[in-house]
Amino acid sequence: MNSILLEDLITEKGFYYQGNNQKTVILVHGLTGLPLEMKYVGKELNKKGFTVICPLLAGHAQGKKELLKTNYNDWYQTIKDVLLAIEEKVDQIYVAGICVGGMLGLKLAYEFKHTIKGAAVYSAAIRYDGWNIPLHGVLSPLIPIIGHLPPVKWLGFSERHPFGIKDDRLRNIIMRGDFLKDSEDKFPFQTLRQMYKLNDDMRDKFKEIITPTLLLHAKNDDLSHYRNSEYILSRLGGKKQLILLDDSYHMIHIDRERAKVVEYTADFFNKS
Repeated sequence: MNSILLEDLITEKGFYYQGNNQKTVILVHGLTGLPLEMKYVGKELNKKGFTVICPLLAGHAQGKKELLKTNYNDWYQTIKDVLLAIEEKVDQIYVAGICVGGMLGLKLAYEFKHTIKGAAVYSAAIRYDGWNIPLHGVLSPLIPIIGHLPPVKWLGFSERHPFGIKDDRLRNIIMRGDFLKDSEDKFPFQTLRQMYKLNDDMRDKFKEIITPTLLLHAKNDDLSHYRNSEYILSRLGGKKQLILLDDSYHMIHIDRERAKVVEYTADFFNKS
């Protein structure tokens, strides 16, 4: 009997919406982000009957010092604990995440291949190689080597306008509101190093993932080119589908085609 209680895992920054269709989705926010960014998807999936759970990943929304104390296994443990808390209480469990959150979801699908019924990965990033970060695209292979060294680990790169959002109105609302209050304004190199270590850990595992997997990616992603999703698609071992979106940037779950993201996700999970 598992002793992990879900109520201990969902902090005030996370959320839980009870559904009625016997399907539960674990949502995973992005690197340096927070659950608030997943609320639109969460609420809309809940309207379609899904129970939705979105925890705050370890080390996030507590400042850079706390974030740098964590590694990708700590982030993964957050969603693994959620799974362990609910697996004996619910019928069907799914996972969906944005960028690094999506890779953490695939790691969950790998470890719990007979428990996770479906996975969705939004804007996958094996590396950040989009059109808006050309300098980092050149330097990114060095991060796994130097990202942990002082003072390099405290450095990082900041997202630039348009901040992953194509829609001007939505971007302005987000920049004026509380959306970014608890998120980091930079990707610390040590944290990026952990992202690359997670990706390296998963490279040889993709072929063993039998969980049906949906990949959604914008054709004009400013942070990670859709070749990242194509790479994962070509290596997954189970049922898989890639859908490219025409009118969004990296943050497809909150950008112009967010409703499509929900529809594609719900449809895929209902058929998985």
